[in-house]
Amino acid sequence: MPQHGIPANEIDTSRPHPARIYDYLLGGKDNYQVDQEAGDALIAAAPEVRPSVRANRDFLHRAVRYVVGSGVRQILDIGTGLPTSPNVHETADQVAPGTRVAYVDNDPIVKAHADALLGRSGRTGVVLADLRDPRSILDHPGVRAVIDFDQPVALLLVAVLHFVTDEEEPHRILAELRDALPAGSYLVLSHATDDFAERSEAQAVYNKASATMNLRSRSRIQEFFAGFELVEPGLVQVPLWHPEVQPQQSGDIGFYGGVARKAPVPGPSGQ
Repeated sequence: MPQHGIPANEIDTSRPHPARIYDYLLGGKDNYQVDQEAGDALIAAAPEVRPSVRANRDFLHRAVRYVVGSGVRQILDIGTGLPTSPNVHETADQVAPGTRVAYVDNDPIVKAHADALLGRSGRTGVVLADLRDPRSILDHPGVRAVIDFDQPVALLLVAVLHFVTDEEEPHRILAELRDALPAGSYLVLSHATDDFAERSEAQAVYNKASATMNLRSRSRIQEFFAGFELVEPGLVQVPLWHPEVQPQQSGDIGFYGGVARKAPVPGPSGQ
């Protein structure tokens, strides 16, 4: 399946890729010089980028523990990025061992590393596919082997939707994914923003990458939760979502995050 114009079995090292830039910002080693140069340019343009991605990663862990603690036993993680321990399945196992996780990303290097790390346990799977084609994800045999869409699913879209342009119809993508989920499912979503600082220079770094950065305001991000009911405290900066310790001032953290539940459709009587 082609990804951004390259065969899926090839790794494009000529352009930075968001997953590898993110890995570099987290202190990982699964990246190339082009990704490191892009990461350094991001830090120069937005010095808070490293604490922001770390805060976003911490949000992911807290949100996974929340949804699994709420009873969900299967997770669809789209835009998973390079494996960084603890991974989603490791975090979920802390609450409910055996939780099933399907990882999806569009970078072949992500799949290669994840395949090597995860092995073939039967309760995890790694799929090479693109968020912009949600049907290819929902119908993928590798996803279907792990996820039962007749049972509640936690859909993770963590730090990925800002790589989808308005022209690529993110609302359509969310609607198609949402409609595939049964009642009782959850959406975990985080998204970069320029609400707190002008970040055109940081956005420009991604102009040479395999996906552009599309920063959005809180009100626009909240629209992506249509059809879901946000749990408290709603859509907030990621350090403020169910913090395990009292967070310091979060004004320089350029990510919003939220968790929402898909409620049952009321019957004819409203019950």
